[in-house]
Amino acid sequence: MQSSRNTNMVYIVDKHNCCGCTACVQVCPKMCISFPEDEEGFRYPYVDKETCIDCGLCENVCPVLNQTEPKKPLNVYAAINPNEEIRMKSSSGGIFTILAEKVINEGGVVFGARFDENWEVMHDFTKTIEGLEVFRGSKYLQSRIGETYKQAREFLRAGFKVLYTGTSCQILGLKMFLRKEYDNLLTVDIVCHGVPSPKIWKSYLQDINSMNQKITYINLRAKIRGWKRYSYLIKAGDNVLYDDYAANSMYLKGFMSNVFLRPSCYKCPAKEGRSNSDITLADNWGYWDIKPENFDDMGVSAVMVNTNKGNEFLNKLSIKLQQYSIEAFIASNLSYKKSMESPKYRSFFWQEFPKLGFNVITIINKKMQPSIIRRIISKFSDF
Repeated sequence: MQSSRNTNMVYIVDKHNCCGCTACVQVCPKMCISFPEDEEGFRYPYVDKETCIDCGLCENVCPVLNQTEPKKPLNVYAAINPNEEIRMKSSSGGIFTILAEKVINEGGVVFGARFDENWEVMHDFTKTIEGLEVFRGSKYLQSRIGETYKQAREFLRAGFKVLYTGTSCQILGLKMFLRKEYDNLLTVDIVCHGVPSPKIWKSYLQDINSMNQKITYINLRAKIRGWKRYSYLIKAGDNVLYDDYAANSMYLKGFMSNVFLRPSCYKCPAKEGRSNSDITLADNWGYWDIKPENFDDMGVSAVMVNTNKGNEFLNKLSIKLQQYSIEAFIASNLSYKKSMESPKYRSFFWQEFPKLGFNVITIINKKMQPSIIRRIISKFSDF
């Protein structure tokens, strides 16, 4: 994101420079910034120049224009939720739920990402334990933030404890939007590979749902075959539309090949602790190599504590934490530190997808070295 030469308004010169956090949209006092989709399905700010007053607030809160320095975590832990039912429903070890329940039990509010009625992803909030259900599990999409930065600020000013979770760029966007620290705010980000195109996600659902049935259930990290080799499970009522190892899904193959990620994901402004979150959560993929005797293939969380506030909050929880080294964590989670490289076949994908659909992934897979399949296998399993 860059400004035009003669004004202080947001003006997109290079799409790599907009992470889509919407901080600019929500801070605008004249509400003159819209957020339309482009041809790839990603949203970018568009300023109504007739209404804009050149106040410069949109640029002041942009996390791309105002990047922070890398920050090392204070501590890194391996942890699991002792509630096996919750852990089974979670992407990894179920630690998000423990954090969120603590905040809600103290009368607070939790913000997270959920599917909407069209199986697109949006940010929302809940004040109840029951409301956490929709926030669990990976969505593999960038959520629509909507006005949740504003809503979070209202709760904070009213004295509520707030837990806000999101991708690193979303947390950085929130921090820039708020422009001050709140003692009653706890921020938690997730280690993110990158966010894929909502347009491709819609196409994927249409592809597997040829009868156009009403989809009633989606789990993109189902543990019915274990955590290491997790599955996609998609249902329409009692009818199963897709049930297979995620590694066999054309959507995951394309996601792992990076061909339909948001352009900003190729140079993420929030990697390596730059989000200034209190706690970072991730899959602890390397755990079985270090503690094979404790591994049951049902999921282990990596918990990185980045601030004293995060450390104090974690110490209040009844949870067993196992010390872990940051080096060991990064070795199995390179996305924490490194942005994905823009693949040379990205343009080819977008050119051919309208004609070939997901068959273009198979073509790209054959062209890439090493193949997508081998990369997925080496990342998730021994197969």
